[in-house]
Amino acid sequence: MMDLIKDDSYKSFLCDITKRIRSAQYEAMKAVNTEMMNLYWQIGKDLSEKQSLGWGKSVVETLSKDIQKEFPGIKGFGSRNLWYMVQFYSEYQSNEFLQPLVAEISWAKHLAIMTKCKDVQERRFYILATKKFGWTKDLLINKIELKAYEKYLLEQSNYEDVLPESVKKQAMLAIKDDYFVGYGGLGSEHSEYELEQSLIHNIQQFLSEFGPDVMFAGNQYRLEVAGKEYFVDIMLYHRRLRCFIAIELKIGEFEPEYKGKMDFYLNIINDTIKLSDENPAIGIIICKSKDRTIVEYALKSSNMPIGVATYSLSSRLPDDYVDMLPETSAIEAKISRLIEK
Repeated sequence: MMDLIKDDSYKSFLCDITKRIRSAQYEAMKAVNTEMMNLYWQIGKDLSEKQSLGWGKSVVETLSKDIQKEFPGIKGFGSRNLWYMVQFYSEYQSNEFLQPLVAEISWAKHLAIMTKCKDVQERRFYILATKKFGWTKDLLINKIELKAYEKYLLEQSNYEDVLPESVKKQAMLAIKDDYFVGYGGLGSEHSEYELEQSLIHNIQQFLSEFGPDVMFAGNQYRLEVAGKEYFVDIMLYHRRLRCFIAIELKIGEFEPEYKGKMDFYLNIINDTIKLSDENPAIGIIICKSKDRTIVEYALKSSNMPIGVATYSLSSRLPDDYVDMLPETSAIEAKISRLIEK
């Protein structure tokens, strides 16, 4: 029996069985979620129609109590949740973008999106990204609070042009247009060293900006070439992308020469640190401010994956960001590129 367990054919057989079990478990969970979402959708539809016939608001309270009597201890059918079902149906049923996505994620995640996001394309973005990248409810709420949608629309990188198809979409979510660093009591006047130390002392909060798959690899990360030492401000590693993320911090406005320095770092990392089965390293230059046109020209001819972002001490996006958001057609196209297979 021991010889059988060690046999490669048995290991392959075991691997195949475990994959099929996991697949069946996933499909079962997905089927249950689909049934529940269809039920909530239909209840919302029926209640909405009764409301239009003049039944009044009291029908919701009455229905909730009667369901509790019929199914003692059942959860999810309180009057508040029934009203959410009505709202869900009313706001999604006639929308060409949202209606087809009803069964794609769980009710709890839909509620988080519906109650925190009002814009149709914003809702669509979070539904599709949650499904595609497997965000938990807590991570989804974190993404919403950190304005991942707006920051994704405004991000400036060349990832889409230079990264392999297999990793570019995850990378496009890793880079944002603005990172919140206002934890740890960092004052409005600070040095690059103080900024770096604030991020290091609050590394878990900083990593949350990138999602659950990013690990801290070090600060002042040492690189060596031709007998000389160079230091990357912060080095991260993305498990899902299987690549290093080199971050340079600047307390002033973005300058084109910063891109050349990042090119230099990424080349060294790829040649001396990256393993053969890992993807090329990604660079992110985080500055206090930037001129978007200058960034576009700086990245235009680069064949290294680099993004340029700003940082802020407030989690609230600046007012002028609203004016920078793309037109509706451009938003739709960018979201479609993110989630397409």
